[in-house]
Amino acid sequence: MAEQRLQKVLAAAGVASRRACEQLIIEGRVTVNGEVAHLGQKVHAEQDRVEVDGERINVDPDRVYVLLNKPPGVLTTADDPGGRPTVLDLINLPQRLFPVGRLDQDTEGLLLLTNDGELAHRLLHPSFEVERTYLALVPGPVRKRSLQALRDGVQLEDGLARARRIRVVEEARGKALVEIVMTEGRKREVRRMFGALGLQVERLARVAFGGIELGELRQGKWRLLTPVEISALHASAGSQSRPPASRPDPRRVSRDERDARRQVRSVQDER
Repeated sequence: MAEQRLQKVLAAAGVASRRACEQLIIEGRVTVNGEVAHLGQKVHAEQDRVEVDGERINVDPDRVYVLLNKPPGVLTTADDPGGRPTVLDLINLPQRLFPVGRLDQDTEGLLLLTNDGELAHRLLHPSFEVERTYLALVPGPVRKRSLQALRDGVQLEDGLARARRIRVVEEARGKALVEIVMTEGRKREVRRMFGALGLQVERLARVAFGGIELGELRQGKWRLLTPVEISALHASAGSQSRPPASRPDPRRVSRDERDARRQVRSVQDER
């Protein structure tokens, strides 16, 4: 890919109109490979690191970042010799994508897919401690000592597994909906953690990963990430100059509460 003018590349990445991007450059808010950019500068989208106000921008049109709401029963793999449905069967894009980590066949919810291998590696490596948030439906009530045990860590066959945060969202009709935040993605880790305490997970969904939330995306549907969301992923993975904010958005709690209650009611109505 040939070099292109910076303002054109920024506009194509969805930052703003070309004229507004020119103004950002004039104001010194754009950097290329750590240096303040100048108007008329040319960049190589595949090689250069471009940031606006310290946030990394995806300027390579061939790099794709997808958010999928994975249904249960669909495999997180590119191909299955047995002919079972896979997550790539749900996405119609010309680029060759791969899942960022895995959700087991019975687990549903947020799955990221991309062709950005460097970012995927950083999101998955345990040393970066990228948060994953799950909602687990288990038999209730869940005792405080069980929650504390999961915070302290439970011993699994592949080592200690510990929840960064955990809370009961709602308990009703003998069921409990538990929100659990993890920083690793070991195979069936959440299910095995609850199982070690005698709690069988009846339904499990991932609702957030690396600052990206599932939101109202319907099951089986997908969408492209926005430039802001891509920048948030880079921040979560420690791959941009400015660290992510540690204070949670207070609106997120109320939204998660509402979505969680709706989910537990739908599960109970199915029974």
